[in-house]
Amino acid sequence: MAIPKKKAGRTANSGAAVFRDTLYTSRILILADGRALSVAQGEVSVPVSDTLARDYLEQHPDFQLQE
Repeated sequence: MAIPKKKAGRTANSGAAVFRDTLYTSRILILADGRALSVAQGEVSVPVSDTLARDYLEQHPDFQLQE
């Protein structure tokens, strides 16, 4: 039986997308709606359902979606 592949950037239990910050190991990102995202140890995670945060991180040149 085939094993289904995981979606990129999702963790099996949390439903979160994890992005790697290629420039900083720690910083605060402020989204257009005023929310803050914290980069810690070079990573930031957001819920898969958070389209605003995901769109921001996917379009930002300093972030790479983790497998």
